[in-house]
Amino acid sequence: MIEHLQHPVFKIISTIAEKQGVDAYAIGGFVRDLHLNRPSKDIDVVVIGNGIAFAEAVAAKLKVPVSVFKNFGTAMLKYQDLEIEFVGARKESYRSDSRKPIVENGTLEDDQKRRDFTINALAIALHPSQYGELIDPFGGIEDIANKLIRTPLDPAETFSDDPLRIMRAIRFASQLNFEIDPAALEAIRTTAPRISIVSQERVTDELNKIILSPKPSVGFKHLFDTGLLRIIFPQMQTLYGVEVINGKGHKDNFYHTLQVLDNLSENTDDLWLRWAAILHDIAKPATKRFEPDHGWTFHGHEDRGARMVPKIFAQLKLPLNEKMKFVQKLVQLHLRPIVLSQEIITDSAVRRLLFEAGDDIEALMLLCKADITTKNEYKVKKYRNNFELVQQKLKQVEERDRIRNWQPPVTGLDIMELFGIPEGREVGIIKKQIREAILDGHISNSREAAIAFTIAKGEEIGLKVVANRKSD
Repeated sequence: MIEHLQHPVFKIISTIAEKQGVDAYAIGGFVRDLHLNRPSKDIDVVVIGNGIAFAEAVAAKLKVPVSVFKNFGTAMLKYQDLEIEFVGARKESYRSDSRKPIVENGTLEDDQKRRDFTINALAIALHPSQYGELIDPFGGIEDIANKLIRTPLDPAETFSDDPLRIMRAIRFASQLNFEIDPAALEAIRTTAPRISIVSQERVTDELNKIILSPKPSVGFKHLFDTGLLRIIFPQMQTLYGVEVINGKGHKDNFYHTLQVLDNLSENTDDLWLRWAAILHDIAKPATKRFEPDHGWTFHGHEDRGARMVPKIFAQLKLPLNEKMKFVQKLVQLHLRPIVLSQEIITDSAVRRLLFEAGDDIEALMLLCKADITTKNEYKVKKYRNNFELVQQKLKQVEERDRIRNWQPPVTGLDIMELFGIPEGREVGIIKKQIREAILDGHISNSREAAIAFTIAKGEEIGLKVVANRKSD
């Protein structure tokens, strides 16, 4: 392993370990990622002794500041492109009502035993006497080779002690495309209810990491199969299942959603766009109806789904800001490009879509393309060709009419000055008529055309133009 420890910071750590007469080891994710050939800028160093004092000595040698967290017995410093955290080796015990451990000083073996998975219990010695030696007491290297997530100790005990490890197991399986050891998977099922003692913020952080996996469905299928999804995100669980009446069934909206999410994830790493994929059909269970002449319908699920987004974001402690509004907008509009692609594409319909989507039109089109999950190759080709036509039309209309992020060429203040009237109902009526006339293509999106239209509409409702404002 010595060839992987060429960065000068490791030699400095080694020198100080010898000087202080203590052993120090790189441990955890950094060592795991070395074997997975994944870049890693975060290094955890465990010291058999006082981790804070050791960190302060390293920081002094490197001439960088050190941040000390006495409550946790850790210290952290940044050097060049690395972030290094130091901690003394410890062993832990847990109470049943908390995931916060009772911590005591321990050996390297104690520290490796407390790690969540064998692939995260790997250590590399940094003391000169053993420099570069791999310490792997639980077969983590073999588990990497076998693509297996396994716990160092009894998985039921590991997950019960700290139930967040349940989410981490699924997250690593999803990120790395590893299998979860059958005993660990069974332990996740039995200890799933204990996830309730973990803060929602920590659960959601792991959920977001699953969503950002190369193929998020891997993680979501584990969440579903182990019963975790029903606990942490019941609205998504409700999408599961197919109902059949008179021989007519609808598609399973849970697995459809996962396919849309995977399709989208091939083209974007945007977390919030991926959330839009997760939530685009979230209201289908609530809007599901069987009509004998038509079969299953989900009328209005886009509107109902958009109204559900703020509640779901609040429940999951996701940000209630522009990110939420972005997701809400895409859920609201996700059917619009699909409807356009199935009909004769009018300039008016395209203008309205551009007006409502604004700068999010490209994200919306990515979502809608991902929403094509039919196995019928003819339909797939037809839909994709139609989407190309829609995109060409969007580009043409936008270049001509400049509707994206539209600002009215005539404002409410303009209308009040033009007719010499105060703010009121008439101003709102005229502003709406201007917008509709531009979107319908009755007038161009220009100030000159809008002023002429405003004068005409004002006269229709009995308003007279103030003489010195008649020409603009």
